[in-house]
Amino acid sequence: MKRPQSTTLLATTVVGVYLLVVAGATATIADAAAACTSWPVCAPSSVDAVVALGHRAAALVVGLLLVGSFVVGWSDASRRVRAALLAAATLYPLQIGMGALVVRVGASGIAPGLHLGVAIAIFTALTAALGWQLEADTGREDAPDEPFAESVADVEPTGSTVSFDSRADRIRATLSAYFRLMKPRLMWLLALVAAAGMALAGGPDGLSVRTIVFTLGGGVLAIGASGTFNHLLERDIDRRMKRTSDRPLATELVPVRNALAFGVALALASLAAFLQVNVFAATLGFVAIVFYSVIYTLVLKPNTVQNTVLGGVAGALPALIGWVGVTGEIGTPGVVLAMTIFLWTPAHFYNLALAYKEDYARGGFPMMPVVSGETKTRKHILWYLTATLASAGVLTAVSDLGVLYATTTVAFGALFLGMVIRLHRERSEDAAFRAFHASNAYLGAILLAIVVDSLVV
Repeated sequence: MKRPQSTTLLATTVVGVYLLVVAGATATIADAAAACTSWPVCAPSSVDAVVALGHRAAALVVGLLLVGSFVVGWSDASRRVRAALLAAATLYPLQIGMGALVVRVGASGIAPGLHLGVAIAIFTALTAALGWQLEADTGREDAPDEPFAESVADVEPTGSTVSFDSRADRIRATLSAYFRLMKPRLMWLLALVAAAGMALAGGPDGLSVRTIVFTLGGGVLAIGASGTFNHLLERDIDRRMKRTSDRPLATELVPVRNALAFGVALALASLAAFLQVNVFAATLGFVAIVFYSVIYTLVLKPNTVQNTVLGGVAGALPALIGWVGVTGEIGTPGVVLAMTIFLWTPAHFYNLALAYKEDYARGGFPMMPVVSGETKTRKHILWYLTATLASAGVLTAVSDLGVLYATTTVAFGALFLGMVIRLHRERSEDAAFRAFHASNAYLGAILLAIVVDSLVV
């Protein structure tokens, strides 16, 4: 059994390396390197030179943390943990050498790209070591032989119809039901994703009020349509699950025919709004509605354990819609933002799947905790968190995002990582919810940081 201090030291090193990854990719550090052209030290003759010296001092501190993690963790580590630690320890001096090369040749050419690539490789190796160490400490063989012990068809519905004391109560409840059909909690987050894509594409001077209104309006309507169709298609399953048994169609508060008409109306209004921007945005909006409503809801969710991973496409599309709404074409920063959202989705939703494992089994959904067990699910949460943070770091390098974004992704990334480590240690429903909320906080914070960093000169 590993000592908790060893895991804490390794996690601290991971955060330190991630700080270097993100900071090293910002234009601020690149500009600072030009003011501090001798290496490893230079005269602190300007603010930029002091920034560059601070970055090199941080690299020294992180290097010492890495040495400490290597020494402390080596003695009782498994073979694969040792291999990951050895890879990180071997690459770190190479990373330092390339940092010196960037200073010598300037922030152009192949050296900065290699510098970022090696930094991400070190980060990945250390998080792999952390994941395998946590698995050794807390994991167990818990994949069920029969994920669905009873036939889904035999599960008694938990939903029931509702009644009202007055006509006014019915009207209020009906209006609330139609609002709930649109999945408003999902709506605000995906609208923020689209806003971040728009801000990245347009910058402080490239956005018009018309583009903002019709792109975000079309996005909100598309999300509402997708949510409504999802409620409609899963109404029978919703009745069997405690978490969803009070949904409007499960309780027959909204008739099926009305819900279908409502969803179609929202979808058509969404496409009409997107067409005011450009045809490409409307096409992507239509794909998003069809993917979530049909491909995810009917094909992926009930049939494959990879439903959450593949379903991330639905969450990633708003980033591309936001970018395309401004530029009319696909661009690298928009693609990287979409990839970040795609990778974040399993790291986020697997926590909810852990918390509602029994309920998903009751509904007949092959979620990863239900089919593959909780140990594998916790491990995959960490893997996808690692990929999310790496992608967020790459976004810094391919865009003009600065210190606010860099600080936000490091700080909230560290919070998210801390909650995931706590989930491994506690293995409880409360820990899963904490990690779930931390994932929401991380994404919401970096999206807001993207908007502010992109629009404020």
